[in-house]
Amino acid sequence: MVQTVRIDAVARADAGKGAARATRREGLVPAVVYGAKQPATLCALDPRDVMKELTKGSWQSHLFEVAVKDGPTERTVMRDVQFDPVTDRPIHVDFQRVAAGARIRVRVPVQFLHQDTCPGIKAGGTLNIVRHEVDVMAELDNVPEHFQIDLAAAKVGDSLRWSTVMEKAGARPVISGRDFVVATIAAPIVEEVVAAPVAPAADAKGKAKAKAPAKAAAPAAKAAAPAAPAKKK
Repeated sequence: MVQTVRIDAVARADAGKGAARATRREGLVPAVVYGAKQPATLCALDPRDVMKELTKGSWQSHLFEVAVKDGPTERTVMRDVQFDPVTDRPIHVDFQRVAAGARIRVRVPVQFLHQDTCPGIKAGGTLNIVRHEVDVMAELDNVPEHFQIDLAAAKVGDSLRWSTVMEKAGARPVISGRDFVVATIAAPIVEEVVAAPVAPAADAKGKAKAKAPAKAAAPAAKAAAPAAPAKKK
């Protein structure tokens, strides 16, 4: 089952860039809750609470109960986080309000079981993960915390596809119409060793043969020289 996280917030009255900058000067992160055909709720969050959830690494598959002080508690999913390009700190958070019984789009991480006993990996292959997470549509109250793929029988060259995922909990992938690849067991890389060329061994005969053409060139040079003119008597 998906984890539900409570996050406290305070209401803020005004929208716009100027109001958002004023909220940040107060040391808070501006946020908005929208959706379900209801008016948007403007609020502000403690940046420590935001960073705590972001560092968990699976915030896109969690449900958040945004509890606004002296206001409503909204059941949401975190849709977008904007970061400061210099400090990399969160500067705005978008939450989407969800209704009971609805299907929502979430990103669910994939876990791989029995890597230590996988025949393909033991034979020198490598687990090549194509999708660390899978985008799915899932019922609000039945969102998987993660998907699992068993590698106990996977061999070199095998492709682990969506059909091999265990316990999908009724989730449907956003990619439809094909059994897409989640990971493969890649064959080991064999490096070719190219031997350096070996110079031929020099011996006495070789040296003699190498010098022979030079000696033979001398008579040819003499023959090519013009004959001296004969002396007159």
